[in-house]
Amino acid sequence: MRTTWTFPKVATIVGAILLAVLWLVPLLWALDTSLKPEPETTRSPITWLPAAPTMAAYSSVLDQGDLIRWFFNSTVVSVLVTGLTLVVSVLAAFGFSRTRFPGRRVLFGLIIAGILVPPQVLIVPLFQEMTGLGLVDTYWGIVLPQVVAPVMVFVLKKFFDGISRDYEDAARVDGATRWRIVWSVMVPMSRPILVAVGIFTFIGAWNNFLWPFIVTTDPSMMTIPVGLANVQGSYGLRYAQIMASAVLGGLPLLIVYALFQRHVVRGVGDAGIKG
Repeated sequence: MRTTWTFPKVATIVGAILLAVLWLVPLLWALDTSLKPEPETTRSPITWLPAAPTMAAYSSVLDQGDLIRWFFNSTVVSVLVTGLTLVVSVLAAFGFSRTRFPGRRVLFGLIIAGILVPPQVLIVPLFQEMTGLGLVDTYWGIVLPQVVAPVMVFVLKKFFDGISRDYEDAARVDGATRWRIVWSVMVPMSRPILVAVGIFTFIGAWNNFLWPFIVTTDPSMMTIPVGLANVQGSYGLRYAQIMASAVLGGLPLLIVYALFQRHVVRGVGDAGIKG
């Protein structure tokens, strides 16, 4: 089949290529700089390809910080935040979408209003709460304040609204309870959007710097962003090591997104259609 090249199609392709280049250039520059010997990173004129590629910056980062422990902490925190956020958001979204109770509109309005509240506003009361509960320097102290995600409740609620009630009625005729309807009907039918929500939540939890920085003082409880920031503080102008730490910190997210990219695109697309 012969392709017809129209101006809108060409403009779209060119725009997509330019956006891809703008996204890739900083990533490639960080990778390139991390492979350079330290003196070469400040040499003028600037060159793209290192004259003598070396992994010395990565060795220094691994030697100077407890990187394996921080990766473990970030993994535990991100998995817990993602799992709990999905459970809480699914239950809340199902309640707002499929049940009628007094004050429903008011409560959902508060959920929407919660999207507008900057997380930084809640730092002090959350820290006081975690201190009172004795959860400072614990996984639960890092995880629990990140579990409530109003935007995820809103997205899932709009998706649930687009699912026909016939499936729910058929399950109820077969004797399914409300819990069974949620986990055996709604959740399987919402798999694409749940995967998308899960990935976005995982990425947000992995990249979260401010709250883990506030609630952890023990180096063994630090996550990747906090630990690498502390290590970078001692680097001075060692750009190769700074870029190496950035590459190591972002590599897991690139792998996760590459593996689940199709699910993310499908989930976001379905949410837009059914919402």
